[in-house]
Amino acid sequence: MPTEPAQGCGGRPKALAIGIAPLGIVSIGIVPMGVVSIGVVPMGVLSIGAVGMGVINACVVGMGILVAGVNVMGVWWVGMDGMGPRRLGPTGAIHARHHQAPQSHNLYAYPSKQLALQKARELGCKGVHAMGSLWMPCEEHPTGSH
Repeated sequence: MPTEPAQGCGGRPKALAIGIAPLGIVSIGIVPMGVVSIGVVPMGVLSIGAVGMGVINACVVGMGILVAGVNVMGVWWVGMDGMGPRRLGPTGAIHARHHQAPQSHNLYAYPSKQLALQKARELGCKGVHAMGSLWMPCEEHPTGSH
């Protein structure tokens, strides 16, 4: 039975490649590489999997231009934790609904210090404070009921 020669660097990608480190237009496997990559560590223009790198990613941990996942880094991103210039969706649902005397405000945690400073100016307070890897408006954390 004839076998296909192994694909090395510079080898021509298949239309559909499946396996360990497959190279194809559509790749499915452990470390798939291609235009559309689906797998454990996908690398492609469109990557779907656990840890992805590509232009568009839907991964638990992703890095690219447009990224959705749990912990991500991208130009446009959405997720529980991430970094990049443009967060899509609600900005900072953590610590919503804090009350601050004498007046009640909805305070949020923001991914950047600059966004928290902007919110502090809107609320009429000064400075910001860190909350884990996020930033909250006002120099001190508000006290009172949630």
